Amino acid sequence: MEKLFTNKSILVTGGAGFIGSHLVDRLVQTKAKVTVIDNLITGHRENLKAAEKSGLVNFIQADISLPETISALGTAHYDLIFHLASPASPRGYMDNPIETYTVNSFGTHYLTRYALSTGARFLFASTSEVYGDPLEHPQREEYWGNVNPIGIRACYDVSKRFGEMVLTTTARRFDFDFRLVRIFNTYGPRMDPKDGRVIPNLVLQAISNQPLTVHGDGTQTRSFCYVSDLVEYLLRTMVSLETRGIPINIGHPEEYTMLALAKKVIDLTDSTSEITFTDRPEDDPNRRQPDISRAKKLLGYEPQITLDIGLKKTIDFFKTIAPTMSKIRYK
Repeated sequence: MEKLFTNKSILVTGGAGFIGSHLVDRLVQTKAKVTVIDNLITGHRENLKAAEKSGLVNFIQADISLPETISALGTAHYDLIFHLASPASPRGYMDNPIETYTVNSFGTHYLTRYALSTGARFLFASTSEVYGDPLEHPQREEYWGNVNPIGIRACYDVSKRFGEMVLTTTARRFDFDFRLVRIFNTYGPRMDPKDGRVIPNLVLQAISNQPLTVHGDGTQTRSFCYVSDLVEYLLRTMVSLETRGIPINIGHPEEYTMLALAKKVIDLTDSTSEITFTDRPEDDPNRRQPDISRAKKLLGYEPQITLDIGLKKTIDFFKTIAPTMSKIRYK
């Protein structure tokens, strides 16, 4: 499969972010030529340090929700466009709500028009949040979701749904070659330690022997996919002919309560931390688990990294950066 990316010219929006930078690393390994566009609201240029040494990466700091950014691309031709640009953590999109909804709405619109004009194949990184607080479990792609359109998370949930609408509406009118993935919880090295997501929070508390904070009574569930598995899904989805024009759930199907996750983190870090309970955030989904039957059938892949192995790798990363935490700030 990797030969399908060799010498290809590829645009990755949001490529300095957590998932985006891991995707860029993998594309560089295939000898693809990669252009990254990122406004660095929640991404970090440091994430691309290794990839940029290859000489195959061109970085542009810009906001793709602005038409002038797209115009500046001019006649540049990209074979493939991975559209990952967007704050993705609750703190990220709640601190930047307007930037979040504009990149997923206007940004997606402008990029689809650009892809149409150049003939590029397009992949949009949507999210499991389009299902909201689901009434169906596990969530299948056919499920329409249960989203609060005026809630505090709507800037992200609803704008991702808007982005999906842009793609499908465009495809109904034009011959638009797009891929659509709904990403469930993903974790691993390069997660922003201050982005508010559950795994960074719990790991940092555990390695500091501080109380682990669990929202509510800890019975709410999530499923966690290690970032290397997520990147494999993205690559396979992009090159598959069978995934054109349909949503694909990508993630790990194993479901864990937040209380079980906290206990696992304590065990893996040999922490002396205790667990404390706090109020749950507004519109926090009660259960979240992907049905990945479609991905297994069409992509011939399912996650290879267990939660224990992935958490150990993630814990090692946070132990490495913990001494510099005072220098890290959330943008």
